[in-house]
This record gives sequence, structure tokens and C-alpha cells, in this order.
Amino acid sequence: MPQDAPEVLSVGQLTAILRGVVEQCFPDVWVAGEVSNCQKAGSGHIYFTLKDEEAQLKAVMWKTAASRLKFDLRDGMEVIANGALEVYPPRGQYQIICQRLQPQGIGGLELALRQLQEKLSAEGLFEPERKRPLPEFPRQIALITSPTGAAVRDMLQILTRRWPLAKVLLLPVAVQGDGAKEQIAAALNTVRCLPDVDVVICGRGGGSLEDLWAFNEEIVARAIAACPVPVVSAVGHEIDVTIADLVADRRALTPSEAAELVVPSVDEIRVQLHRQRDRLTAALRQRARHARATLDALSQRRCFARPLLAIHEQATRLDELEIRLKRAAKALTQKARASINALAGQLDALSPLGVLSRGYSLTKRVTDGHVLRRAADANRGERLSTLLDDGEIISVVESIDADE
Repeated sequence: MPQDAPEVLSVGQLTAILRGVVEQCFPDVWVAGEVSNCQKAGSGHIYFTLKDEEAQLKAVMWKTAASRLKFDLRDGMEVIANGALEVYPPRGQYQIICQRLQPQGIGGLELALRQLQEKLSAEGLFEPERKRPLPEFPRQIALITSPTGAAVRDMLQILTRRWPLAKVLLLPVAVQGDGAKEQIAAALNTVRCLPDVDVVICGRGGGSLEDLWAFNEEIVARAIAACPVPVVSAVGHEIDVTIADLVADRRALTPSEAAELVVPSVDEIRVQLHRQRDRLTAALRQRARHARATLDALSQRRCFARPLLAIHEQATRLDELEIRLKRAAKALTQKARASINALAGQLDALSPLGVLSRGYSLTKRVTDGHVLRRAADANRGERLSTLLDDGEIISVVESIDADE
């Protein structure tokens, strides 16, 4: 081979040289672009492309870095990526290994908050219809908060002062940092196993968005929604609004306000009872006065002054009615007797026996009682019964002389 011939490199050799140059010169870069072809592998790694109008850049976010990502990476997002460039020899392409991703124009936490809020809102977790009323007189209250913060001291002081009749159960949890969201969700899930808990206060004192972030996690939001008793969210200060506030049955602006919301004031209840007692006493006295006046008015009535007068009047009227009834009955009986006599006379006039008294007789066969109307109705040797006015004659027919 000629001495001035160029050095020929293999593809692998050239790629290795380029890899060394690229990785040495670009150990930490920031690059802005639009996300496309975003793919989330089952391993937890995220593969995507950053692009603009002039070029494209392959990007990878390994599982460890991806687990710290607060928002959901989607196609079309404008982001700023930070990481190291490397060359991937099997494909002969360079790519950025992202350690951090930040949405352009909005913080990552704020974007994550918006995304989760849209998701849970679409599921109806923020709807007023699913909000439960707080118990009027709670017997036992569960506090889910840090046991060392100022918030728990404020709440305990207010609860015991306003309503010492209630028992307070503290479920200590971390309220920020690693593991906080899991501890808060676990405490909320534990409530269903605790007897006589009527209401839950879940929250913490103020802090930055990062400090309050555990109360923006989906696992906490779903645990609040699944809690069997009403939950009051008390996170931060008035200006701080978290996902927990939106899902909870009631939002308190501060932990101290939450304590005031869940219990009544024993002093106020005592004042109300005294007012009720005074109103009842006044009402009873008024009713007693009205009843006395009514009784006095009734006592002046004739029926109460002479109570037997009405009875005597009714007795007299009853006697008069009795006399009238007897008279009417007597007259009716006489009239009926006259009618009966008249009818009896008519019957006697029409009776066959009446005819007999005037000299007539009635003849009939003894065998069948048939009345003989003509001589031809009789037969020789037949026994006949003849009825007269004063008796009966039995005879035997010897001969019959009938007109032709």
C-alpha cells in the first residue's frame, strides 16, 4: 500500500472516535424542543424525540430519572431537557440522556398539578354532590398530620378548648419528602379500621409548592375520596390550594380553621341552650296564662254555672215526647182495630159459612171433599157430608133425581 495512502477506519472505529468526542464535549447540555414519538416502556424508561423546525434529537430518560418526573410527558409538549449527549453505536446516532425535564413557560410541578386536576375532575371527584356533611357533634376525631409541627399543636389546643367531649386520635405521618404520600394515604385507609371515628382532619402548615406536594399526589387524593367518613383538608395557608383540598368533603384555609370547623364551641352551645331554656320558659308561661284565661271564660258560661239545667230541660222534653208517643200509639191502635173489625165484617159477609146461617147448606163428597154443585155430581151409594149452620149431616145417596 502506498505510504501516502489515507488511513481507513472501520465504521465501529469511527463511531467510537465520534462517541468519545461527543461525550467529552457535551457532558451536560440544556436543549429545548417539542416532544414527539413519546413511548413509555414497561421497564419504566421513557423514549422520545425532541424536535424543532430544523432538526431532531433522540432522547432517553432512564427509570430512575423518570420516577422523579412529576408531570405526565406527552407528545406536543414544549420542554427543556437537561442531560449528557452520548452516541449509540448500534444505530450510529447520538442522543441525549435526560436527567431533568422542565415544561417551557410553566413549572413541572404546576403542570403535574394541572394534569392531575383535569384527570380527577373528569372522574367526578370534585363534584359537590359527593361531598358529605360534617357531623354536628363528633365523638372522635382523627388527625392525620406531622406529630412535631406547629399545626398539630394548634389543632389540639382548639379542639380541646372548643369541644372537650370529643376524643382526638393522632395518626402521625410525614407531610413532605420521600414516603410522605404513601404514609398519608395509608393513614387515610386505616381510618376504616378505627371504631367511632366521625371525621378526619388531614393536613399540615404552610410551605412552598414542593413542601406541600404530597397533598397533590394522586394516591392521597384517591385515599381521601375512599375514606368512609368526611375528610377536612387543611393544607398550608389560604392561598395554597391542593388536590387534597378539591377532593376533600370540606376545605379549611388553615389547620386552625379546620379544628374550628369540625367541632362546635361548648360555650356557644351553652349560650344557645340558655336561650332555648328562656324561650321555652316564656312560651310555657304564656300558654299557662292563656289556659287560665280560657278556663275563667268557660267557668262563666251558663252550662258550667248551672250544669244540671240542661239535663233537666232534656228530661222534661223526654217526658213530653213519651206522652205524645203513648197518645199516638193509642190512637193508632184504635184506628187499626176499627179497620180490622170492618175487614172482619166483609170477610164474614163473603164467607160460605155466613150463607149457611141464612138457611142454606153445603154438600160435598166424604171421600175427596169435592163440593156438589149439581145433582149429577153425586153417585148412588156415595157418602155425602152436608154442612148446616149448626152442624153436619152424613148421608148415603139412594137415588138421584136430576133435571135433564
